[in-house]
Amino acid sequence: MLEISKTAELRRQLAATFRLAVRFGLHEGVCNHFSVRIPGDEELYLINPMGLHWSEIRASNLLLVDGGGVVLEGDGVAEATAFFIHTEGHKARPDALCIMHTHMPYATALTCVEGGRLRFVHQNSLRFWGRLAYDDDYNGLAMDAEEGSRISAGAAGGEDIVFLAHHGVVVHGRTIAQAFNDLYYLERAAQVQVLAASTGAPLREISPNVAAATAAQFASVFELEANYHFDALERILSVEAPDYRD
Repeated sequence: MLEISKTAELRRQLAATFRLAVRFGLHEGVCNHFSVRIPGDEELYLINPMGLHWSEIRASNLLLVDGGGVVLEGDGVAEATAFFIHTEGHKARPDALCIMHTHMPYATALTCVEGGRLRFVHQNSLRFWGRLAYDDDYNGLAMDAEEGSRISAGAAGGEDIVFLAHHGVVVHGRTIAQAFNDLYYLERAAQVQVLAASTGAPLREISPNVAAATAAQFASVFELEANYHFDALERILSVEAPDYRD
């Protein structure tokens, strides 16, 4: 298993993401879930336990579960859909250290309209140029590995963002910071699109050439920006809600 200090760091960072998701309105009740795959040969994951509101999650609350769903560390259980979405997701995307699934309102709104797609009409949407997949076949709750695998197939081609019809989104990140950065800006991009569409005026698409070039610019600084963003947010949490680290 990964050295204790590194596992503790992953616990702290993942706990921070739940607190931050509440601050930005990305959470929903005690539902939705984030996970981290513990690097190594074993199939081990950190995931939030069923029943805790995200505003109360601490590093010590996170469950360590194996690939069979057995809780190795922590109190409580992983909610069934959380287990199947995330374990199958990590299998489909072994490069993704962190997977985040939410029903955040603006991005989810796009999954509820005919032909719903993130449109490339704003600078922030260009962060996701060439990185999007869509599962247009809602099939109920992911209560088994088969449905978890079906959902995860959307990201098997390497796309980091999957929109789930009538459901929500799944974000895959190579680090926790990168996953949260994408989650944050995805909701902002969707929010701008929904607000623009609400005016009734036609949306103005950015030309593909400019979109692709801008996406490459974003990609060149993505890791640096994500780290700066997440570090800043953790500094704020450390002052205003330091118990997330416990």
